[in-house]
Amino acid sequence: MARHVHRLSAAKVAKEAKPGLYADGGGLYLRITAGEKAGKRWVFLYRRPTDGKRCEIGLGGTSAVPLAKARKKADEARALVADGKDPLATRQAAETMPTFGELADQHIKAMGPSWRNAKHRAQWAMTLKVYAKPLREKPVNEITTADVLAVLRPIWQSIPETASRVRGRIENVLDAAKVQGFRSGENPAAWRGHLKLILPARQKLTRGHHAAMAADALPELMASLRARPAVAARCLEFAILTAARSGEALGARWEEIDLKSKVWTIPAARMKATRVHRAPLCARALAILAEMEPLSNGGGYVFPGQRPSQPLSTMALEMILRRMKVAGVTVHGFRSTFRDWCGNRTSFPRELAEHALAHVIGDKAEQAYRRDDALERRRKLMEAWAKFCGSTTGANILPFQASSIDKRG
Repeated sequence: MARHVHRLSAAKVAKEAKPGLYADGGGLYLRITAGEKAGKRWVFLYRRPTDGKRCEIGLGGTSAVPLAKARKKADEARALVADGKDPLATRQAAETMPTFGELADQHIKAMGPSWRNAKHRAQWAMTLKVYAKPLREKPVNEITTADVLAVLRPIWQSIPETASRVRGRIENVLDAAKVQGFRSGENPAAWRGHLKLILPARQKLTRGHHAAMAADALPELMASLRARPAVAARCLEFAILTAARSGEALGARWEEIDLKSKVWTIPAARMKATRVHRAPLCARALAILAEMEPLSNGGGYVFPGQRPSQPLSTMALEMILRRMKVAGVTVHGFRSTFRDWCGNRTSFPRELAEHALAHVIGDKAEQAYRRDDALERRRKLMEAWAKFCGSTTGANILPFQASSIDKRG
């Protein structure tokens, strides 16, 4: 059989001009045509496994597909025939088969309106673009357990909570693919009865156990943040000063800011408790806003990303901590630092601290009668917090021109 293949040479393919069909062997042919469709192209001739009918599949023109590449494509086609598959039908199916990334984006767009807020949608998008990146270019019907494990194993122990969410989101996308007819069989990202037998059980985080910085170390961190000319540094500093969640700060828009009243009003759609939250702004927070204003082009996000129309990445604040080599601390943990400072070092009432953190206080009946959000009393609390952080003392505060601010973080 070996002497019947590789009959052609690259020189013959280049020089031959007479129309006709020239065999290289093993079903691979060079077809030369004249007239309006003149040209040289590769074709693979085979008998369809299901009924023995003679079929042809094009492998591309010689200008784009050299002889060696044509032989490789013919090898792949022969392997499909040997497995009882039709190369032409397989190609047509692949051309209509969405990639995992395409289907993931479609799933987020379709299901997004049913999710509670923009932060949740952003987290879905980020995890399926960043952590599941190795899957995005693969046809969704080709995703295997090995592919899913390649994504999960590097993060399963180091960031277990995130890894668990990534797994669940991959499972949801693959379930959606099955419903739409793009997949069949078991879901390779399923936990029960599948990945549970391969991956070790993750350590569950208990409520409030976000790695937090000791209060005494915070002023030094804040001084270091002020010394960094980066949008991400300004955003993290702003989030700490307002005791906000990272998503609330990242998604802050100028229409939410009232500079005259010194209040940041976060709409219910962006809050975890789906309730409007008003955050009083201290002097340093207002100074940060003044630094950011030239980047806004008259509106949009307070802390813009590489594109002014888009906010910073959801990972931007974590990355700034990594660049500063701050280990063992999470962005969310600064809210715990604030709460510990309130409880251990001040005489402000507990309810005031809980209001500042936008926590829901009391049962439904108590909430119904609690109309006052204690904004002015909270203003005193946040001013004391800012003073503790070193933001209003004037020490080590370095002003930055808007042109010097690095949007990369």
